[in-house]
Amino acid sequence: MPISPGNPGAEGAESELLDPQHQLPAVIARNEKTVSDGFWKKLLKVAGRIPFTEEAAAAWFCARDPETPTRVRAMLLAALAYFVTPVDLIPDFVAAFGFTDDATVLMAALGLVSSYMKPRHRKAAREALGLPPAKDGPEKA
Repeated sequence: MPISPGNPGAEGAESELLDPQHQLPAVIARNEKTVSDGFWKKLLKVAGRIPFTEEAAAAWFCARDPETPTRVRAMLLAALAYFVTPVDLIPDFVAAFGFTDDATVLMAALGLVSSYMKPRHRKAAREALGLPPAKDGPEKA
């Protein structure tokens, strides 16, 4: 259904608004706000119960890095927003399975963009979580 029946230019405007190229900046901004508002609060609340705490924190630092390409930031922010959002496929309060979907989404995103995860992101994550430095040798990048 067109935005404005009888307006010949409305259909073109509607299709332009539905074009993913025009929606992406708004989606990224919405996910960035969701993550900014709730990421650390949720991560610290559940840190002892999830095995991907360090990876999630490193993803947060990578997503906030201005050197990270926009498409990579978009993917990481979407995965982190899914983690932060309380309503998802398997509710977080379900014992033993509540974070399975969150971990799956985050690990899939990290698998696709792992080459953009720099040692500095992992180092910042460990510092933010109060973990000792990794014993991988000297830090690069």
